[in-house]
Amino acid sequence: MRLRNVTGSREFIAENEYCIHEPEKMKGIWRQEFFHNDHPIHLEIGMGKGIFLHTLAEGNPEINYLGIEKYSSVLYRAIEKRQQVELDNLYFIRFDATELETIFAPGEVDRIYLNFSDPWPKDRHAKRRLTSPQFLELYDLVLADDGYIQFKTDNRGLFDYSVETVEASEKWRIRELTYDLHHSDQLAGNVMTEYESKFVGLGHPICRCVIDRCPE
Repeated sequence: MRLRNVTGSREFIAENEYCIHEPEKMKGIWRQEFFHNDHPIHLEIGMGKGIFLHTLAEGNPEINYLGIEKYSSVLYRAIEKRQQVELDNLYFIRFDATELETIFAPGEVDRIYLNFSDPWPKDRHAKRRLTSPQFLELYDLVLADDGYIQFKTDNRGLFDYSVETVEASEKWRIRELTYDLHHSDQLAGNVMTEYESKFVGLGHPICRCVIDRCPE
């Protein structure tokens, strides 16, 4: 899908208080120096317009939420929505997730959400998929020992790839799995994204899995 450029989005983001501009300086001290609490940190990578995170942040004030998005025009829309609510537990980072370990210390993130990520369907682009072995290695560097990854998509090819990648790993395992979330017993507590609402309305099944580390 082609992203529509928003004129002035980079400048808007650069001056906005809800976007963290030097996240590298927060590595290892997010709770103490940025959020000023000891609450868990939940991270969404590729957060789009931020509807999912906004819903979670409003309902869970005891959790710190961070959203990573590398496209300025998309992040612009999330910040617009953020300015309409009073929250102290939701902030955004314009950042490429391939360098995740430069902004989080080992074990600093308690949960990672991957929602309707770009499938990168061509084989030569497989390493760009957010569930590739390369990204799983990055998550292992920053995720707490008891932390986990939640992944949702309507793209069956990407989901099958993701499940196979985890099953081939010696470090990770699939803890929960469904190929049709909205007709399963795992729907309780589900928070829908913008894409999810659209695809469910079209009758597309939503695949979901929860990934954590294998017991030692």
